Amino acid sequence: MHESRRVETALTAAQRGGDRALSLFRTDLTVDTKDGKTDVVTRADRDAQAAVVDAIRETFPDEPVVGEEGEGMTAVPETGPAWIVDPIDGTNNYVRGIRVWATSVAAVIDGKPVAGATVLPALGDTYVAGPDRVTRNGSPITVSDRVDPERMAVAPTIWWDFDRREEYAAATTGIVTRFGDLARFRCAQATLAHVASGALDGTITTVDANPWDTVAGVFMVKQAGGTVTDLDGNPWNLASTGLLASNSCCHDDLLAVASETVAAGQR
Repeated sequence: MHESRRVETALTAAQRGGDRALSLFRTDLTVDTKDGKTDVVTRADRDAQAAVVDAIRETFPDEPVVGEEGEGMTAVPETGPAWIVDPIDGTNNYVRGIRVWATSVAAVIDGKPVAGATVLPALGDTYVAGPDRVTRNGSPITVSDRVDPERMAVAPTIWWDFDRREEYAAATTGIVTRFGDLARFRCAQATLAHVASGALDGTITTVDANPWDTVAGVFMVKQAGGTVTDLDGNPWNLASTGLLASNSCCHDDLLAVASETVAAGQR
């Protein structure tokens, strides 16, 4: 019963945050930067996070919230319950008026996800993961059953900064030489949701990823029957460097791409 409440709360919170962000989408917003030229933030990010947090606290008032914006926690506690919030994942898309951005909420207990919701308000899609299944707009979804790499589409995800472009180039080269096509959505949670739904067959990054960019989507891929590991093929966790998510059939190929990408960064 408690898990179902967490699933419902994650969904409600993501919807409220997404609705707030959508109300400001394609309006005249001031765009600020945080840690670099491409690390942008707007009032919409902060307003959407406030809406998400308010929704969580209506049902779970005493549980900590880890979020990208604001002055709250930025690390997931190792024990007990917690919530992980990304009010607008894909802010670079958002500020350019591109519809691929998401509001994402995950619930964890002792660091392990038990519920996740990713809403793509400008596209009209809602992904929800619970203990038994993953849905998109209420219908169950699973990872793809493609086995031929030349029929697969794989996405590089997260952001290789300007001092790591050799890795970015190696990742894209590895994808286009092994798989049928490359896609890039510039929104990690949307990308992971697409792997969970079977629209994509895999995704890869070799950089450290923040929990708000990953946890909900990782949970969705696993619950949808996929595989999520670190760069060495070990089960992914919050301390992992890099992230590989797939339909399982192409995971060895993704590991090969990861190895080449890491090597390129060490040259």
